[in-house]
Amino acid sequence: MINPVRVNCIILVISFWSLQAIAQTSNSAATLPLKPEKAKKFQYQTDEIQVPEAYADEPVRKEFSLQQAEHYLEQGSDAWSTQRKCVSCHTNGMYLLSRPELTPELGVPGKEKRDFFIAELRKLKAMDREKQLSGIRPTQIAYVAAGLAEWDQHVSRKLSPETDEALQFMLSVQSKDGSWGNTDCWPPFESSSYQGATVAAQAIAAAPGWRENLQDPKLHTSVERLISYLQKTEPAHDYGRLLLLWTAASYPDLINAEKKQTLIKMIREHQLPDGGWSIRTFASPAAWGRGNRAEKLRSEPEYDQKAGGWKNLSSDGHQTGLTILVLLESGVPANDPQIQKGVEWLLTHQRESGRWWTRSLNTDRWHFITYSGTFYPLLALKRCGVLPALKQTTAR
Repeated sequence: MINPVRVNCIILVISFWSLQAIAQTSNSAATLPLKPEKAKKFQYQTDEIQVPEAYADEPVRKEFSLQQAEHYLEQGSDAWSTQRKCVSCHTNGMYLLSRPELTPELGVPGKEKRDFFIAELRKLKAMDREKQLSGIRPTQIAYVAAGLAEWDQHVSRKLSPETDEALQFMLSVQSKDGSWGNTDCWPPFESSSYQGATVAAQAIAAAPGWRENLQDPKLHTSVERLISYLQKTEPAHDYGRLLLLWTAASYPDLINAEKKQTLIKMIREHQLPDGGWSIRTFASPAAWGRGNRAEKLRSEPEYDQKAGGWKNLSSDGHQTGLTILVLLESGVPANDPQIQKGVEWLLTHQRESGRWWTRSLNTDRWHFITYSGTFYPLLALKRCGVLPALKQTTAR
């Protein structure tokens, strides 16, 4: 039987390619474009890797390139692990959380990526209790567990002892209220105890058979405490509500049907005229956390100081990709007109480096959010059935 959702997506791809050149040079991933006036500034850098900075005026690609996106994501993760030697939520944490699902399109991720997470698990477990609970470490631990769980789900397809160990360790650093204590460090990641709790929930849901076969009463109580926290805690902004809806896709009893439809309606209303979504409309500047973050956001040219809101915003890769993912997992079909507009925006806004532009909420130096802003679009295109159709002309 013909799947109408897939047909719609394929029609969109054909329409897109009819306007674009399909051919791609074999060495397209070899060199990433540099910003002329700042050619020596890099977003990720080691002795062997130099990923140029992300910037708003980076040229848009003439045609979509899965190969270029993969090249950017691999280099970013490798550079971070080599240079920083830790799991960060915005880069290599995002890599293992997302890359395993793309195995059919990109091949199995390198085993060294998983090995790095296991080594980090051992290092985190060896810390004293005070350090394990300080700063952003509880959420960092949740990302380690979630990455290993995603590997088990999409690569090995069975629960590993290391993932079981990571999940138990993750629950051992849970706060009494059911969350994962966290400073509001770098939103939208490592941004709050609430965000950390949604990552922990994702880790539990992704691990094959872990929750279903859970017999330890203490661990079961911890999972129930997490669910209760998410049910009772009001998110600080619409971005948090988006995460709640995403989590509810794996925990059907988390919210009722009326609440679900209310959240879907809210997300739909955030869509911009260009067809995508912008993270900036999902929270007021002050709602993103402490420090000079609110001042920085209010100083951006798209923020109307008098009206106290955003105007003339362009969509970004992070929010457009994530929003499409959440809507799809919430039961909205891929041929929904709003999703189709979002897909079209993604296909026509990839930059020369392979990433999609998203301006940081925190500083205007690194823009690490372009990393998740590249993984989310790829996953959204995959879920819509578009990425497999593009693979044959753009992947290795």
